[in-house]
Amino acid sequence: MPRRAVAPVMREITTDDVPEALGPYSQGIVSGDTVHVSGKTGVDPDTGEAPDSVGEQTTQTLENVAAILEAAGTTPDAIVSATVYLTDMADYDAVNEAYRSFLSEPYPARTCVEVSRLPAPLDVEITVTAELDGGD
Repeated sequence: MPRRAVAPVMREITTDDVPEALGPYSQGIVSGDTVHVSGKTGVDPDTGEAPDSVGEQTTQTLENVAAILEAAGTTPDAIVSATVYLTDMADYDAVNEAYRSFLSEPYPARTCVEVSRLPAPLDVEITVTAELDGGD
């Protein structure tokens, strides 16, 4: 008798504390003990605007990521990996400064890449994977 494929158990994470998704994707997905947060930007959910500086955009981006993690039941301390997308690698130091002030050691594994552009006039986007149990 053939085995039937078992559909993965996934739970969508949404919160009104971040801007709505701009396309057909979830703000976050919990699968097993892992939370996958879609790429977030530095748009302030209250104003719909993004700060001018890349450092402030990075901080707001991480605050948006944290809101999704909180909605999933975890915190930024549980982030195990991150991917940072920059429109200009000259902003690398400013991103690192904001990143360092928001997260604590041991820092997540991270990849940083330069891209030609991001949605809207934004300079940084970050996606993360975190442990659901808070990393304890």
